[in-house]
Amino acid sequence: MDMVFIFGAKYLFLFSILGVLWYFWVSTQETRKKLVVFLILSLPLTYLVGVGARALYFNPRPFVVENFEPLVSHTADNGFPSDHLLLLGALSAAMLFFDRRISSWLWGIAVFVAVSRVYVGIHHFLDVGASIAIALLCAILVKTLWKHKNQTNF
Repeated sequence: MDMVFIFGAKYLFLFSILGVLWYFWVSTQETRKKLVVFLILSLPLTYLVGVGARALYFNPRPFVVENFEPLVSHTADNGFPSDHLLLLGALSAAMLFFDRRISSWLWGIAVFVAVSRVYVGIHHFLDVGASIAIALLCAILVKTLWKHKNQTNF
């Protein structure tokens, strides 16, 4: 069972990237343009808010606090927020505005990665939960600003 969570913690996030690339590939030219613009705006914003959150709050990783060997090797740095979940949350949230079915698959992957990273001992639930919240809020902000500026929907 440990191997399933190790895979989830280390590699499963790649499937979300592939899912977004697949959607891009099968979309119309107009949808592709909108998706690229949305991602160009939301991904850096999500990352920057994550960096700001990391500067404001330090949360040592579980294996440091509880003194155990994690199932996945990791540096003993600040675990807040989870970079993996910032990316997965940003991709999943972006897809909410383009294809809800694909978004639901991406959210499923994100939740499993979140649970996996907690299970293997490199994040607390606060780290992964905050990452998802940051990503979702940033995507909603980008969507709201886009709609307000252009008076159009995705």
